[in-house]
Amino acid sequence: MSVEKTTLRRTLPVLAPLALAAVAVAALYGKPGSSGKVEAECSAASKAVAAKLAPLAKGEIAALAVDAKPRPAIPLSFQGPGGGKATLADFKGRALLVNLWATWCVPCRAEMPALDRLQAKAGGPDFEVVAINVDTARLERAPAFLDGIGVKTLTRYADPSADAFETLRLAGKALGLPTSLLIDKDGCEIGVVAGPADWDKPDAIAAVAALKGG
Repeated sequence: MSVEKTTLRRTLPVLAPLALAAVAVAALYGKPGSSGKVEAECSAASKAVAAKLAPLAKGEIAALAVDAKPRPAIPLSFQGPGGGKATLADFKGRALLVNLWATWCVPCRAEMPALDRLQAKAGGPDFEVVAINVDTARLERAPAFLDGIGVKTLTRYADPSADAFETLRLAGKALGLPTSLLIDKDGCEIGVVAGPADWDKPDAIAAVAALKGG
């Protein structure tokens, strides 16, 4: 494991300014990829979802930065609740709120109950909150914390290597924790939220409904 990963707790900023996140996303999507080819855009259906979602970025989710020209979500891999490998591709056909969090991140801990309530309200065959713990040490703390606050509906995903965060950081999408990605049922990234949000409030519920295509 690299020094950067093992010092994740000390070096990650807890909150990332929305303006910087928007600039980073724009920079990533506005340039050719490493192969020299411009990154592929998603279908008209994903663009329609983005158009519905954009005016809903207000109130408790005002930090949501929606991309009018969605691209396929960056591939991420992590561990499922039994320790087996999981990837975002496993969720194809289901809209996702992918949240990266850590037990040492105070805002992450504060928003976790809201994510659990969102999953209870909106979760199902067409939507899931994929909350990925990226603690790299004392791995027993994450399940103990979730049990302690009464999380009942969130599936316990984890990435003790922190590779998922590092992948998003290098892509300019994760400048700190928590970071949340909104991904539609076709696997296209519609928007990103830098920092915490009240995910169980009406603004967030309306955004999730739009993400699902409702």
